[in-house]
Amino acid sequence: QVQLVESGGGLVQPGGSLRLSCAASGFTLDDYAIGWFRQAPGKEREGVSCFSEGSTYYALSVKGRFTISRDNAKNTMYLEMNSLKPEDTAVYYCAAHEGLVFTCGPADFSSWGQGTQVTVSS
Repeated sequence: QVQLVESGGGLVQPGGSLRLSCAASGFTLDDYAIGWFRQAPGKEREGVSCFSEGSTYYALSVKGRFTISRDNAKNTMYLEMNSLKPEDTAVYYCAAHEGLVFTCGPADFSSWGQGTQVTVSS
């Protein structure tokens, strides 16, 4: 059974950092495209960062501040978030899809984690 479990969310002050983790089970993450998405209250879910077959995408709003990575030995993916802003506040979801993806859109991914809340506030 394919399962993704996020951790690492929380409350952080503006300018602070957080690292989100997403542990995969039931499949080998290395064989999949991976992505991080977020959804703020009243807004649609948006792609934050995705990685597929050597290509990495970052939303313009997070470029230079966020980094997506994967540890194949741990079958875990990460999102390192630095210089956090209040507008980064959202529920963050990890996602995976077997095969290639060509855009970083929610419709491109088939397996999802349960989400973890990130709140940036002083």
